[in-house]
Amino acid sequence: MDIRVIFHPPADGAWNMAVDEALLETVCQSNRIGWLRFYLWQEPTLSLGYFQQHADRQLHAASRDCPLVRRSTGGGAILHAQELTYSLVVPLQSHWDQQGNVLYRAAHETLIDEFASRGLAARTYGQAIGRDSNRTIRHDEPFLCFQRRDDADILLDEHKIVGSAQRRRRLGLLQHGSILLATTKFSPELAGIRDISGKLIEPWDLAQPWSQRLTDRLEWRLQQRDALDEPILQLARQWLDNRFARSNWILRR
Repeated sequence: MDIRVIFHPPADGAWNMAVDEALLETVCQSNRIGWLRFYLWQEPTLSLGYFQQHADRQLHAASRDCPLVRRSTGGGAILHAQELTYSLVVPLQSHWDQQGNVLYRAAHETLIDEFASRGLAARTYGQAIGRDSNRTIRHDEPFLCFQRRDDADILLDEHKIVGSAQRRRRLGLLQHGSILLATTKFSPELAGIRDISGKLIEPWDLAQPWSQRLTDRLEWRLQQRDALDEPILQLARQWLDNRFARSNWILRR
C-alpha cells in the first residue's frame, strides 16, 4: 500500500481534528492510499475523548482555561502542549478487517525501537506487568489519558509516554496517538520523556525516523508530501464548520 507522510505546522485544535476526519473520509472513498500525519498545536489545548462527559473537564483544574475540543476517537482527555500528535489513516478491505490490531501493535513496537536507538528503555504496560500487550478496555478510568493504563500503552520507567486510540468506519480506520515529550504547567502531574530521562527530543526529529521504521515494518511505500490536496482541505473545512468547531459537538455529552 502507498502511504503518504506529511508534517503539519501547529494549528488550532478544531482544525487538527477536522483534517484527520477529512483524511478518513478520503481514504474510505479511495480505498487505496493511506496517510501518516504528524502535527502540533498552536496553543495548549485539551481534547476530550469521544465518550467523555464535558462536565468532567472541571475535574482537572490546571487545564480549565485551555481551549477545548472533542476527538472522534475514544480514550481519556489529552493536554496537547509538549507532545507530538500523529494520525494514521488507512483503508480497510472489509468491515471485519483485523488491520486495527496490526496497526496498533506495529505503531507502538516501532516507537519502542526508535526510543531504544536513543538509549531510552521504553516498554509496553503489558510487558511491565508480565502480560501480552493486547489492548484492553476499562471503565471508571482517570480523566487524563496519560493516567490510564492499557496493555499496549508505552511506559518509560513507570510513566506512560505514548497512548493511542482508534475510530473505525466501514472502509477506513483512524488511529490517533500522542507522544509526551515533556511536562507542562497545564498538566503538571504528568512527566514526559525529557523529565524522566533528561533527553530533549524535538518533534520532527522523532517523527521522521519513526515514520520510516513504521512503513518499513508494514512494507508500505512511503510518499513524502508537503501539502494536502485542495479537495481534502475543502472536506476539512466542511468538517470544521459542521462538527469540530461547533459547541453542540463539544458539549454533546
